[in-house]
Amino acid sequence: MADQRITQLAENLMTYSCALKPGEKVLIEVYDCDDFVAEELVRAAYKVGAVPHLEIRRYRPFAALVDGLSKEQAEDMARYDAARMNEMDAYIGIRGYDNASEMSGASKQGIEYYQSIYSHMVHGTIRVKKTKWCVLRYPTPSMAQLAGMSTRDFEDFYFNVCNLDYSKMSVAMDSLVEMMEKTDKVRLTAKDTDITFSIKGMKAIKCDGKMNIPDGEVYTAPIRDSINGRITYNTPSEYSGTGFDNISFLFKDGKIIEATANNTEALNRVLDTDEGARYIGEFAIGVNPFVTKPMNDTLFDEKISGSIHFTPGAAYDDAYNGNDSAIHWDLVLIQTPEYGGGDMWFDDVKVRENGRFIVPELECLNPENLM
Repeated sequence: MADQRITQLAENLMTYSCALKPGEKVLIEVYDCDDFVAEELVRAAYKVGAVPHLEIRRYRPFAALVDGLSKEQAEDMARYDAARMNEMDAYIGIRGYDNASEMSGASKQGIEYYQSIYSHMVHGTIRVKKTKWCVLRYPTPSMAQLAGMSTRDFEDFYFNVCNLDYSKMSVAMDSLVEMMEKTDKVRLTAKDTDITFSIKGMKAIKCDGKMNIPDGEVYTAPIRDSINGRITYNTPSEYSGTGFDNISFLFKDGKIIEATANNTEALNRVLDTDEGARYIGEFAIGVNPFVTKPMNDTLFDEKISGSIHFTPGAAYDDAYNGNDSAIHWDLVLIQTPEYGGGDMWFDDVKVRENGRFIVPELECLNPENLM
């Protein structure tokens, strides 16, 4: 029997996140989740008069598929699924993990083909640009383990975060959007971090539960060649089955000219995917009041209250700085005191100190005002 919280989440996804209308087609893609999750999503789609299409996947056989993937096979898969995605009005992807490291056994070559050919076409070119979409996780024991929490406690945390009143957060974000769109120079400082860049003339986009759950960020993109200095991320990240920690980038005129981590060789291999991988496609500010520490899952970690993420790879169309790449890797720096502190300046005015907004018009985004 489905948890009522899942029923509520499914209805929120259909009515708020994707705002489905009668007759619209929605592709529901579910990885490593219990059957009743897919059932609730399908029922919620029918309830609003939409037309659900369902794909149920498992990561273990998927990893075996990718392990032997050829370029030609990836192109075939992309062509078939692109045809379907082109027919969709909306997309909801919900991903659990029986084993969060399942993809680590797949070949690096197969993973590269899948990401640069299949994902780039089906998701990057079509789904992101042409559909109403929302991507979220599902609270599995594997995810709870990564977060260092019991399964029950993680489920409670997950539903608090995912069923937050995002419409209230949306209103509070308006002041940050307005300020960012008036800003030229941004400076970020933290331990082993002092970086400057321009966001002059760039659009700022609020993420208020429409495209990701959990949500809670406002993003833009830096002027591509304006970045100088060093940033050192204090949140672990996994990319294609490989875990990374202590990632540090040195920038000169926008380009990452030095990159180190616990696995420096693998890090530089990712950054050598293509020319755009060594430039930044997104700068975002996290504000979700319920997410206060790393979950070792980017979809949660990039929303941490008091954090920023600074993303090597492709820029989004709605905040486009000219950078294109097959990758888009959200890497997170937390600036709260528990993680070493740090400050943010807009045009030489300090707007956030140790993760808390300190100018009156942005105080509405501090955690106590969003719960």
